[in-house]
Formats: sequence, structure tokens, C-alpha cells
Amino acid sequence: MDQTLKNVAHRRFASTGKSVSVLGLGTVKFGRNQGVKYPEGEGFSLPSDAEISSLLDLCLAHGINLLDTAPAYGIAEERLGAVMGKRREEFFIVTKTGEEFKDGKSHYDFSAEHTRMSVNRSLQRLGTSYLDCVLVHSNRDDLAVIGQTPVLETLEQLKQDGRILSYGVSTYSLEGGKRAVDLTDAVMVAYNQAYTAEKEVIDYAHARGKAVLVKKGLASGHVNTLGDLAENIRFILETEGVTSLVFGSLSAANILNNIKAARDIR
Repeated sequence: MDQTLKNVAHRRFASTGKSVSVLGLGTVKFGRNQGVKYPEGEGFSLPSDAEISSLLDLCLAHGINLLDTAPAYGIAEERLGAVMGKRREEFFIVTKTGEEFKDGKSHYDFSAEHTRMSVNRSLQRLGTSYLDCVLVHSNRDDLAVIGQTPVLETLEQLKQDGRILSYGVSTYSLEGGKRAVDLTDAVMVAYNQAYTAEKEVIDYAHARGKAVLVKKGLASGHVNTLGDLAENIRFILETEGVTSLVFGSLSAANILNNIKAARDIR
């Protein structure tokens, strides 16, 4: 561990009463190497359990407690569940529902039955009695998913049952993002120096005290298209209303570089 690095800052996560790190580790690479848009392309080797465990230790050593996963990330949930062990309570786990990835393609189901099954399956896979946050994995038709399916109503019931502490939507549109803010605890939006089209959603959520997770902040690994890495990370995290930037990496060096970029962010 680099003793010269500060732990990353933490920010309040909506109505959960918990705080999360301003950087969150995405786990798609833990369980899926098909249909991804990373620079190394498809077919890269998935990490070993020991490698995943080491990355989790590295994150905790520097204050990163948010883990972002999903059923659509192949076997990522199962792998996290297998290696977290007693560290589970140290992490804030965000998973998703609505999208399934099978035979190299995404399939979507926002029915009440599938939502309940998905959450219960995630609980089992992750080896936990509750999930800190469940996001709806939208199919890009945000308003239809939010307004014409029972997914949010079902998640609210699961929240009342204590199986999830909060829920939200990973959105693609301004209208969908703002509607998600109105009806849920959290929203996930794409945002970086080169793409600020969803900034309005961040502002809207901030004004209403809702959590904002940022996806594609490092352009799915193509960060060289965004200019200086540290400058881009600071740009995102210094945007008022952003709760946490989620990034995926299997490289300890890359994780440490991101931590260095965020070290003075409060």
C-alpha cells in the first residue's frame, strides 16, 4: 500500500444513512469478457479469485467502499460473493435489475416477477441479506421503463421488506433521468469532460437531495480521448451533486492513479 496516498473522500448516499467513496469500483471485468467496449476488446482473461480479492483489499485500504455490479456482468456477482467474506459489511454494494446477458446479447425484463427473482438471486449470489442499492438497468427507453412497467413499484416493496436499502435507475435521457430522480433514491448518468449532456440531471438530483452515480466517466477505458486523466476525474467529482464516479479496472496501478487524482477531493 502506498502510505503517501490519502483515503478518498466519502459522501452521503441518499436516504440510506450511509456514506460512499467518491470513487466506486465497477466489476463487469470480474465476470464478463463478451460484448464489452474496452480497449483490449473481447476475450481477455477474467481475473482469478485471488486477484479479485487483492483488488478489493486495495480499494478498502484507500477508502473505496462502493462496488458496482449487475446480473448482466456475467458471473461478477457470484465471484464477488465468493471472495468478499467478512468484508461484506465494509462495502456499499450497488447491483442492478432488468438486463440479462445471455448468448452474447442483452435481454430486458422489467416485470414484477423478474424483478423479485433478480433481487433474490443477487442476494444469494452475493452472499448477503440485503443490498445497499439496486438500479434499474434501462433499455434506453427510460420513460417507458419507469412509467409503463411495475419495476419501481416492485423495488419499493422490496425496500419496505428490508431486502434493499435504496433503489434508482441507470438512465440515458434527460427526461428519464429527471423522472427517476422524482420517484427513486438515486440515478446513474453518463458524464465526463467530453460529454456533459446529462449535467441537467445531476443538477436536478442535487437540488432534491438524491444520489448521483456517474458511469462512463473514463469513456469505458478510452480515457485518452478525454485528455488528462486526473483533470477529468477532478472535473467529474468537483461537479456539485455527483456522489461517486464508478470506473472498472483490473489493474492495481490504474486504481492507484485514479485514487491519486481524487486525493484532494472532499
